Amino acid sequence: MRVRTGLASAAALALLLTGCGLKSGSPLVDEVEPGSLGKGQPLKGASLTVTSKNFSENIILGQIMGLVFKAAGAEVLDRTNLPGSISAREAVVKGEADALYDYTGTAWITYLGHAKPIVDPQKQYEVVRDEDKGNGVTWLPPSTLDNTYALAISKGNNAKYKLKNLSDVAALAKKDPKAVTVCVENEFASRDDGLPGMQKHYRMNLPASNIKKMDAGIIYTQVNSGGCLLGEVYTTDGRIKAMNLDVLEDDKQFFPNYNAAPAIHTATLDTYPEIAELLAPITEKLTTPLAQELNSKVDVDGQDPHEVAKDWLVKEGFIKEG
Repeated sequence: MRVRTGLASAAALALLLTGCGLKSGSPLVDEVEPGSLGKGQPLKGASLTVTSKNFSENIILGQIMGLVFKAAGAEVLDRTNLPGSISAREAVVKGEADALYDYTGTAWITYLGHAKPIVDPQKQYEVVRDEDKGNGVTWLPPSTLDNTYALAISKGNNAKYKLKNLSDVAALAKKDPKAVTVCVENEFASRDDGLPGMQKHYRMNLPASNIKKMDAGIIYTQVNSGGCLLGEVYTTDGRIKAMNLDVLEDDKQFFPNYNAAPAIHTATLDTYPEIAELLAPITEKLTTPLAQELNSKVDVDGQDPHEVAKDWLVKEGFIKEG
């Protein structure tokens, strides 16, 4: 399971809300109206539940989805911020939630059990879409937002090493093994699509003493302060820009594509096919730089994910405040 870490307080809130199951949640009470989306309120009379995983980006995407449904006339139950990928995924499979923004790479590798990612993002989406149909989940077309793994280095350190890609890291590790220290999450340190697979793919052999395991949020500060030369990051994280980090190119295309796309409980979409038309313009707007910007508002500036989602929808003219 590819787990991301959001704000600690948000994760704690999720546990309080969800307990052992998915029985709790809170209705969206915002007074929102159609903008360019939801005219005629095509979801009037519908009762829909949105969900998300418990990291900032996915919570924002879940709030965006819920607010659009609300503006289109639906009564919306907010069950975002569930702990881990599997909780939110199973809620949609079982029909306990109707929709979330999920990631094609997570589906292909974690949910569907394939070891080898597909390099072409559109082809990966298509095989996920086709295979997951049998699980009662319909994937709508993906965004270009790609929240994949990467390694990053502080610009200060990179002035010395001038690393551009992971092949450069492999060369440096061979030339000067002591120089390449890496801060990673525990999971990334053991996953085949994480550090072990990356080292094998790039023929990199880092001593165990050079690998430091820690929580995701600490990695960014450690890289920024020089505690590690390199750190595991997510390409859409707002802290990359805020902390002045260089993201190194995955020049041999090892890491999977994690493109965000709406994953809808198929029976819900059959009942309310208008959902696809409502979400299409949103998904088309979602890019990696936009995700960095929105995530930064939460993870760097401390804003509430719900308000970040609503402000963006209003700014884009998708909905209006009532």
